[in-house]
Amino acid sequence: MSGRLDWRSGPAGPLRGSVGVPGDKSVSHRALMFAALADGRSRIRGFLEGEDTRATAVVLQQLGVRIETPADGERVVHGVGLHGLRASAQPLDCGNAGTGMRLLAGLLAGQVFDSTLIGDASLSKRPMRRVTDPLAAMGARIDTQDGLPPLVVRGGQRLHGIRYELPVASAQVKSALLLAGLYAEGETEVIEPHPTRDYTERMLAAFGWPIAFEPGRAKLSGGHALRATDVDVPADFSSAAFFLVAAGIVPGSELRLPAVGLNPRRTGLLEALRLMGADIRIENEKNSGGEPVGDLVVRHAPLHGVELPEALVPDMIDEFPALFVAAAAAKGRTVIRGAAELRVKESDRLATMATGLRTLGITVDETPDGATIHGGTLAGGTVESLTDHRIAMSFAVAGLAAQAPVRINDCRHVATSFPGFMALANGCGFALDVVG
Repeated sequence: MSGRLDWRSGPAGPLRGSVGVPGDKSVSHRALMFAALADGRSRIRGFLEGEDTRATAVVLQQLGVRIETPADGERVVHGVGLHGLRASAQPLDCGNAGTGMRLLAGLLAGQVFDSTLIGDASLSKRPMRRVTDPLAAMGARIDTQDGLPPLVVRGGQRLHGIRYELPVASAQVKSALLLAGLYAEGETEVIEPHPTRDYTERMLAAFGWPIAFEPGRAKLSGGHALRATDVDVPADFSSAAFFLVAAGIVPGSELRLPAVGLNPRRTGLLEALRLMGADIRIENEKNSGGEPVGDLVVRHAPLHGVELPEALVPDMIDEFPALFVAAAAAKGRTVIRGAAELRVKESDRLATMATGLRTLGITVDETPDGATIHGGTLAGGTVESLTDHRIAMSFAVAGLAAQAPVRINDCRHVATSFPGFMALANGCGFALDVVG
C-alpha cells in the first residue's frame, strides 16, 4: 500500500451508541483455509473485509480454489479437498498478514508442489524461524532469507508427526504445525508454555477433523478429511478493544459492542481492564460455530494502575497498545512484564508505544520484556505509528482524553485489520479526521 495517511484525534465528549465492529481476523483467515481444504461448499458470514484476509483469499484462489463474494462480509468457498490445491505460477503475496504467511507455511509444507510466500516491507522484516524450524523437524523444506521472508516452501516432502514443546507461546506457530500435521504420518502434538488462542483447534473440530485439545496442548493425526461447514465469524475482540478503552477513559460514556468473540484465549484485556476498575459487563452470551460470543457493554469508570498478571499476557498480545493508553489515563502506575513478543510484531510495539506516550507527557520506563507506565494527564502532540495499525488506532483513542489534539503519522495500514474504523469511531463520538 502506498501513499501517506495522517490522522488527528481531538478531545471528545461522552461516547454513546452501539458499535458493530468487523469480523474476527483470526477466525476469517482460518475459515478460508479450512473451507478451501474441505470437501464441499462452505459459506462464511461476518467475514472481515480487511486487506490481510483478502490477501489470504487471493492466495487460495491462486492455488485453484473458487471463492465467491455474494455480499460484503460473505464468502462462498468451493473446497478442493485436502489434496486438491494446484501450484501457482506466481509468488503468493500475503501482504501485511503474519497470520496468513505462518499458517500457509504449514499448509503448503504438505503439498506436492513448490510455493513462494512473499509479503510487504513490514512483513518481510518479521521473524519466521520459529515456524520454519519446527516444520523442518516434521520433514518440511522451507528456504528463508536469513530467517525472514520470502519463504520458499519445497513440495513433495514426506512429513511425519512430532511432539513439539513451543519455547514461546504462539497461536500462529501452533496452528502452522497442526496444519502440517493434517498431511503428516502419525501424530502431531503441540505443547505450549502458556495456553494461546484455540481457534484452529475449535475450527478443525467444526470441520470434522478428529482433534484432542485442552488449554496448552493440542494433538491430531493425519489421514482424515475436512467436511464443508458454514461459519459465522464473531466480531473481532481486538477491534472491540479500542472502544472498550475509549469508553472507559472518556467521562459519561456508554457503548454497546454486539456479538463480540469471547474466546477465553483472546480476552485477556477484558480481565486486565476489570482489574483496573473498568465497568464492562457481558450480555446475550451464546455459542456460535464453536466460539463463545456476547454483547459487551462498557461505561466510563475511573481506572487505577495495576501489576499485570503475566498469565494474562498470551491472551492479550495484540491488545497491548490499547492497554498502554488505558494505563496512561489511569491513576498510579501499571507494570507489564513477560511481553517480549511485542518487540517483533508489526513494529516494536513496546518501544513505539513508550515513545509516543512520552511525547504526550506520560512517564514510561521501558524494560526488555515490558514497561512501567506512570498514569497522568495526556497532552497533545505528534506521534508516529510506524505504519502499525494497532498503534495508530490506540493513539486515536488517546486523543479523546488528551488536553489538545494528537496527530498520528502514517495510519494507512489500519485497513489491514479494521476497515471503516474512522467512520465507526466518529459515529459514536470520536473527533477523528484526516490531516494533510
